[in-house]
Amino acid sequence: MKQDKIAKFVRRCLKFFHITLKEDHEKLCIQIFKFIIVGGIATIIDFVFLYLFKEFLHFPVVLSNTLSFSISVIYNYIASVQWVFEVDHEKDQKRQFVLFIILSVIGLFLNDFIMWLCIKLIAIYYLLAKVIATIIVMVFNFITRKIFLEKHH
Repeated sequence: MKQDKIAKFVRRCLKFFHITLKEDHEKLCIQIFKFIIVGGIATIIDFVFLYLFKEFLHFPVVLSNTLSFSISVIYNYIASVQWVFEVDHEKDQKRQFVLFIILSVIGLFLNDFIMWLCIKLIAIYYLLAKVIATIIVMVFNFITRKIFLEKHH
């Protein structure tokens, strides 16, 4: 079985810190690390488009957030099914994509609600509110995608 560079890196880090894990826990650590990389890139895409829509096109914050989040979801789907999760390719891929979109829309509503809550009720700067929303939604995304997209052995 060919190991990818990320798996090797995570295994080296675990060994460096003298951490021994069962194979399935090690696999989960590698998967979380990959999810963080994909999520980090998606977050950069999300923040860049949020800033562009808000500051250059002068769209309202929630509309800007919705558009930027939607753009990042497209990247996230492609990267997640190809690199992060062990997607069952025997399952109907249209169904998987629809499920991914449904989970993403729920994440979007959660993201928008947290943004609105932070900006309107707590008076936090919109980019800081976006950081808070992103962290919460990232946890939601990992858990729901692992449950609903990944093949179960």
